[in-house]
Amino acid sequence: MPLQFSTVERRGRITIVTLSRPEVMNALHSDAHFELHQVFNDFASDPDQWVAIITGAGDRAFCAGNDLKWQASGGRRGWDSSGFAGLTARFDCDKPIIAAVNGVAMGGGFEVALACDLIIAAENAVFALPEPRVGLAALAGGLHRLPRQIGLKRAMGMILTGRHVSAKEGYELGFVNEVVPQGEALAAAECWAEQICKNSPMSIRASKQATQMGSMVTLEQAIADQRDYPAVRAMIASQDYIEGPKAFAEKRPPRWLGK
Repeated sequence: MPLQFSTVERRGRITIVTLSRPEVMNALHSDAHFELHQVFNDFASDPDQWVAIITGAGDRAFCAGNDLKWQASGGRRGWDSSGFAGLTARFDCDKPIIAAVNGVAMGGGFEVALACDLIIAAENAVFALPEPRVGLAALAGGLHRLPRQIGLKRAMGMILTGRHVSAKEGYELGFVNEVVPQGEALAAAECWAEQICKNSPMSIRASKQATQMGSMVTLEQAIADQRDYPAVRAMIASQDYIEGPKAFAEKRPPRWLGK
């Protein structure tokens, strides 16, 4: 599929997706959402790709959110079933996705980062849900993910004011995993991805799915149900489930097959 609004690079087991509309600080419109829907479908279905990183082109912005100029000019709105940037309503991908936030992450851009499993932020990164300032609301998941990730009162402080939060404060609030010097977000995200790729992909997918599905029910139910989660069943039935203990016993690095 020819790409107009993003680029995709595969480095070993890692897929790097770059939002490529730097002229509008990587703000996204309908066509970009549909393109990214297919990009992440391709990643999710590729057995050779284990971790994805999403970042923004240029050194100013990760993603400035919804392209308001496009909307104001009467441009078509909407996205596919996977939501904003092909991620905010994607609940069936058990592979890790990392946000390498290299600048502004506003509105939908922040919601995309929140939908990822890890957020690595450059020092110049800025986060906000400023939708109320333009008569909108953060309905691509931000109003629900942010309170779950940092607590209700802290989240409401950001949501109701629309205030900007630095990378350092994001780390202190708990939604940023690491803060790195400007220009180094992608490299740092790759380091995280490489560490993840040292583990069994079957175990990683089982762990992600169990964490997500378990968070929606009581602790008692989560522990009772976890062996029936699809990714957990797949892990137990996989060759990796045999290879891991065998490699440990033989004192050698495991050879993960991802199946």
